[in-house]
Amino acid sequence: MDKVKSAKALVQEALAQSQNPCFTCSFQAEDVAVLHMLLEVKPDIPILFLDTGYHFPEVYAYRDAMQRRFGFRLVNLQASLSREEQERRYGKLYESDPTRCCQIRKVEPLFQALEGYDTWFTGLRREQSPTRANLQPLEEAVLPSGHRLRKVSPLYDWTLKEVFAYLAVQDLPYLPLYDQGYLSIGCAPCTAKPLDPNDPRSGRWAGKGKLECGIHLHGKEG
Repeated sequence: MDKVKSAKALVQEALAQSQNPCFTCSFQAEDVAVLHMLLEVKPDIPILFLDTGYHFPEVYAYRDAMQRRFGFRLVNLQASLSREEQERRYGKLYESDPTRCCQIRKVEPLFQALEGYDTWFTGLRREQSPTRANLQPLEEAVLPSGHRLRKVSPLYDWTLKEVFAYLAVQDLPYLPLYDQGYLSIGCAPCTAKPLDPNDPRSGRWAGKGKLECGIHLHGKEG
C-alpha cells in the first residue's frame, strides 16, 4: 500500500473510532494535504487555527481563500490577551522571551480548546525536525488538565517532496511563501528562511536555540 492509501486509511479508521475529532491547521503544505483527506470523509470536522495575531499577511489571505473554496468549519483560536495588550504589558515577548510568547498565544488557547475533543489530527512529519524524528502515526496526548486524547499524524513518514506531489495531483494551491524560500512557516517575527537547507525548521526562532513552540511537547512526548 502506498503512502497516500496508508494515510487515507489511517484518517478513515481514526474518524470511525472518534466521537469528537478536530484538526489543528496552520495552512502549511502538509496541513493542507491532511485537510483535504479529512474533508473527503468528514466535511464538518472543526479546523482549529491558532490566530496569534503575528502571522504573515499571506497566511491569513491563503486561509480565507481555502475556506471560501472548501467551506470547512474554521475555528479561530485566540489568546485571552490581544497582541496589542500583550505588547503593552510585556513588550515584544517574541524577542525577549519567545517561549513565553508561544505559551500565551498558542499553547494555552489550543490546550483549552482541545479539552472538548477526543481525537486530534495533525500534519506533523518526522522529517520536519530532530524533535519529531520518533513521531508515531497514533499517539496519546495528555493535556495539563489530565485530559487524554488520541493524536493522529497521517503524514508522519512523508517527505516534503511527497507532500507537494500530493497537492499537485489534487490540484491544491500552496501557501505562496514557499516560493519565497520559506520551508517552515510560523509567526512572522520568528520565521526566517532556513539557515540549514537540510533542516526546514532551522529558520524558526533563529538564534534562540528553540525548535518547538510547546504544543507538541507534553504528555508522553515531553
